[in-house]
Amino acid sequence: MSPRLIPALTATVLFAAGSICLIRSPEPSTNRPAGWPEFHGPQRRNLSPETGTRARWPEEGPPLAWKYTGCGIGYANVSIADGMIFTSGNVDDREIVLALDLAGRPLWRSPSGPAWRRATPGSRSTPTYADGAVYLLNPNGRVAAFEARTGREIWNVDLVERFAARGGVWGMTENLIVEDGKVYCMPGGAKGRVVALDQRTGATIWANTEIEHTAAYCSPTVITHRGVRQWISMTQRSVVSVDVDTGELLWSVPFAPRAPQNALTPIYHEGHVFVASGHSTGGSLLKIADDSRDVTVVWHRRDLDNCHSGSILLNGKLFGAACRNGGKQFYCVDFLSGEDLQIDRTLGKVALTYADGMIYSLGYRGAVSLLEVRPRGFEIVSRFELPPMPANTYLAHPVVFGGRLYIRCHDDLYAFDIRAN
Repeated sequence: MSPRLIPALTATVLFAAGSICLIRSPEPSTNRPAGWPEFHGPQRRNLSPETGTRARWPEEGPPLAWKYTGCGIGYANVSIADGMIFTSGNVDDREIVLALDLAGRPLWRSPSGPAWRRATPGSRSTPTYADGAVYLLNPNGRVAAFEARTGREIWNVDLVERFAARGGVWGMTENLIVEDGKVYCMPGGAKGRVVALDQRTGATIWANTEIEHTAAYCSPTVITHRGVRQWISMTQRSVVSVDVDTGELLWSVPFAPRAPQNALTPIYHEGHVFVASGHSTGGSLLKIADDSRDVTVVWHRRDLDNCHSGSILLNGKLFGAACRNGGKQFYCVDFLSGEDLQIDRTLGKVALTYADGMIYSLGYRGAVSLLEVRPRGFEIVSRFELPPMPANTYLAHPVVFGGRLYIRCHDDLYAFDIRAN
């Protein structure tokens, strides 16, 4: 499949209320920006470069720097770039994307499409920052770009109308990747299973229709394997890889979940990819062929059935939370062999991030734990409780950046000071 070339444009003309407004469009860069510009941060590894953080917390937890109420209802994380914090949420019948400054003061909020009001109402996706703009996928299939400084919409695309997009029971939940002038997303429709949109205009660059299955809830990763840049994600019944330049399907392997919850962002390291799905589907390590045209299964473990929590790879060790048997297994296993290094059954089902030798975990009822990474596992060293909420309210993954631990819970965003004294 060869790409459809789109002429380079540097501005978009919008017509509103009888007036013409010229909005300068962002010039695409070849590299993702610094900071925490997207879901799971730089390269989607969920590894913060932060240093100088506390090794232990007081019994009541680290000091609260500030709390902002007004995010709306939703499960989006935060992205942080250019001195601003971005997230999304439902307010009445609309989803909004909003920006705060680093002191938690509101800068702007803009509508991003109709609110998701069906199964588990609320926003899903974290805004992705690139080149002075933020990009967001609405659960109903609307992709839009906004000026990061003002919130003014630059362009939008209806994925249902253009690609016959098909979301699942919980809507469309992908966190978009923006790179090299393209916005990658997975409509999962007959007219485009995976597509690349022009970063500046929203025009279609390529649309892959080779993939057989519809979109799941997975947020992809983009990696380079032996010189081949490729987008990797999970559909409802497979793991797939697509050439980012042409949209050509490189490889596909069956991966059918026992329940429709393919949500884990794939983890790539030295030719291997870890994927997992919840409810006893399990986790698998795949090995990509040297020519990126095939993939084989190295190992599979049914009890590593990560659902919404995310996994982290550190120095050959894979950390994550399995949801089998009520989510009572936090694991550390060897990445290449899948062998146990340490298992904990006290943390429960938790979301993760990493910084400065520590893993930060957020339980689905609001328990926050600090884990010190050890040569063959981890030690739980601190813990505190956020206000009690119903199960599965604290679903947004924690973020560590700029001396702060950010935790989103529906309408509230907490910023804790985790700097060492």
